[in-house]
Amino acid sequence: MIADPAKESAVRQGAPPFIAADVGGTHARLGLVRVGADGKVDVLQYRRYACAEYPSLAAILDHFAGEFAAERTHAVVAIAGRLEGDTLINSNLQWPVSVRSTREAAGVTHLALLNDFEAVACAMSYVDAATMTRVCGPGTSSNSRASNGPALVLGPGTGFGAALCLPGAQQRAPLRVLASEAGHAALAAGTERELDLVRHLLQRWPHVDNERVLSGPGLVNTYRALCELDGVPATLDNPEAIAAAAQAGTDAHAVETLQLFCALLGSLAGDLAVTFGADAVYLAGGIPAQIRPFLLESQFAARFRNKGVLGEVLARVPVWLVDHGQLGLVGAAAWYYERHSGF
Repeated sequence: MIADPAKESAVRQGAPPFIAADVGGTHARLGLVRVGADGKVDVLQYRRYACAEYPSLAAILDHFAGEFAAERTHAVVAIAGRLEGDTLINSNLQWPVSVRSTREAAGVTHLALLNDFEAVACAMSYVDAATMTRVCGPGTSSNSRASNGPALVLGPGTGFGAALCLPGAQQRAPLRVLASEAGHAALAAGTERELDLVRHLLQRWPHVDNERVLSGPGLVNTYRALCELDGVPATLDNPEAIAAAAQAGTDAHAVETLQLFCALLGSLAGDLAVTFGADAVYLAGGIPAQIRPFLLESQFAARFRNKGVLGEVLARVPVWLVDHGQLGLVGAAAWYYERHSGF
């Protein structure tokens, strides 16, 4: 997803720092970045903003540029959604996004947008393997750039992000990344309880997609549905409270909510790994890192491998948990640098 391709130019080696951003439904992470001769992205300044506290994406860009006296010649924004012409399609953002209006209101000369999980996928090459946690599969880690085949990057957070990494055709060539809207594909139940959940959610929505369950708002949807199915009051009303109660074991329906979340996430990860022949999977959204111990003890691994005759194949596919942190921001900067030439 790129805006104004005829006008875009990237940061060449030795060029001034530029603005990179990672914008999701809840937070916007902005950095003043510089790309070195080796392609490494250095984040010189960094701020995280609550999207709900600003009237537009342009207002956040303007605030950051003003605070750090950043040049407004170049900016790249990794953002949740799909760009159709000048308009971003996304149901989880606080405000509508127009590329032209954002560029003009923020005073940015050249503005590029890409899918947020395309940016996260681009950043996987820069992740230190020692910082990742193995969820299941072989224990030898490798990043997606070193992989011989496709690698999946999945991320449940405010929404559900997904991207497929394909190694470059030549050594040291940029990664090819296919952004995906897998979060909007239909949710596939694997147990009687999950079928009950889907049937219940279908009373609210004509299409129950993965994001209805595998996201922060999805935790709330699931918790309320389970309570309603069992005829008990729902006492928790936000994802953080549900996740905390589940991990503390203080609310039985919160525990079941998180159990179902992990099982369905494992099932979807396995489905996508089979579909694309992935030889590595990375979980990089905001929720997995917050529930790390629970996830590692859950049915994720069993459901990931539960693919019939292909179960043995998936047993050889490593799944890694990666702390999202500044991945989207770094990936956006790397994407911009790799795909364009000098000013």
